[in-house]
Amino acid sequence: MIAKFPQSILLALVLFACAGYVQAQSADNTTSVLPETPRERERRRDGEPKSFREMMEKMRIEAEKKDYEAMLKRGDEALKISEQLEKSFELTARVSGKDLEKLESLEKLVKKIRGELGGSDDDGNLADISAETSERQPTPANPNTIVEGFKILKATTVKLVDELRKTTRFSISAAAIQSTNAVLRLARFLRIRN
Repeated sequence: MIAKFPQSILLALVLFACAGYVQAQSADNTTSVLPETPRERERRRDGEPKSFREMMEKMRIEAEKKDYEAMLKRGDEALKISEQLEKSFELTARVSGKDLEKLESLEKLVKKIRGELGGSDDDGNLADISAETSERQPTPANPNTIVEGFKILKATTVKLVDELRKTTRFSISAAAIQSTNAVLRLARFLRIRN
């Protein structure tokens, strides 16, 4: 037996069902305000052709390779700058304005390398560096003279580049991060002493 509904209730149910259907369809077509969850992302990717996913993966791998090669080039450039600084100081026995500019560019390069390696911005302030340099014993982070500073800067940069070459684009090297921090401290020491 079929129950009889008043015509107005039946019409209201049909309209309600249609409105729900339209809203569900429009929700599928609009972007959500909430961030996409990994499960939603995977569900969306399942609808993508396999060749598209493969193409995106290849592009990601190529970008990682380029970034890694660029980091190695920055390391080589930092080594070149430290060698130029050491030679310049050996010839003139003073630090020129051009040398100070090179020290600044060396710091920028090394900071970029450190960031790419995943190192933090644990630079400390210049007062702390000056206090460190007042000790008597020379260490890689604390030379007694400017001459020692430039020699140690070059040696530490060589060590940094060696550590970078040992890494892969899949690894993080704590030794390379420590080397970047040592180069930064030395560059600041040399700038402060002048």
